[in-house]
Amino acid sequence: MRQVRIGSMRIDLVSEIPSLAFDKTWLFANVTDEVIAENRNWLDHRYIEPETGRFILSHHSYLVRTPRWTAIVDTCCGNHKNRPRVPAWNDLNQPYLENMRAFGVAPEDVDFVMCTHLHVDHVGWNTRLLDGRWVPTFPNARYLMGRDEYRHFEAAHNAAPNNPVNHGSFQDSVLPVVAAGLAELVETDHRLFDDRDAALRFAPAPGHTAGNMQIHLNGGHDHAVMSGDVIHHPIQCAAPWLSNAADVDPAAALATRMALLEELADTPSYLLTGHFPAPTAGRVIRHGDAYRFCFEDLGKTP
Repeated sequence: MRQVRIGSMRIDLVSEIPSLAFDKTWLFANVTDEVIAENRNWLDHRYIEPETGRFILSHHSYLVRTPRWTAIVDTCCGNHKNRPRVPAWNDLNQPYLENMRAFGVAPEDVDFVMCTHLHVDHVGWNTRLLDGRWVPTFPNARYLMGRDEYRHFEAAHNAAPNNPVNHGSFQDSVLPVVAAGLAELVETDHRLFDDRDAALRFAPAPGHTAGNMQIHLNGGHDHAVMSGDVIHHPIQCAAPWLSNAADVDPAAALATRMALLEELADTPSYLLTGHFPAPTAGRVIRHGDAYRFCFEDLGKTP
């Protein structure tokens, strides 16, 4: 992804797993061969495996910088974490921090860690393993988490402390941040900055999780939305009814997705999702009664 600029904010993609293929029905239980065939003319091998039809996702974070502060949005899967139910996420050893340092940013430089939601593949680098303990990766940061989301998973953890919540990520990637006093629980409409050239706010995005959020960035006349898991794959622009298996409320998730697509369609606003493969950044365009995704680095849809 090329750097995106929104006012005084610079946005770069920090990659953990740039390309990972998932079985189409594992990702979208209601997917059909027909809808895949209808969209193969604009979704090439970078997004759907030709031989298997599996959907390709990226796992990445967004690094947001201004002259005054540095933030990281969603922190992927993390290294050395026990995730046996999903082998592709299990006991990773990825150069995520090296990829971040390539932008001139060390973990100690990060002021804010922002979590759109608390699923296992969005909180992993909240912590890292040090001397046998999970400690905050970003020791000087405030970790912003949705209050409703946190309370939901906290209740599940308290009800069965020995049961790994979210594949164990609540225990090893969230609770150590809370214990360190770095967590800040926020409402789903929390505003972090209101500067004219760097305004940043959360917005409710119900459906995927209990308390799911998206992040809006405004600067001058520029606008971008970091949508987390409101949309997983670009095919959902053409077929928004495709429901991710992890959606706790599929009807609400569809309504949120449709509202976001309609808000951004045929506007200059960027859509920055949690899992679109490279080139990742782009804009939503209308296509008949539905939408398509125009990848910014390509200039237009294929």
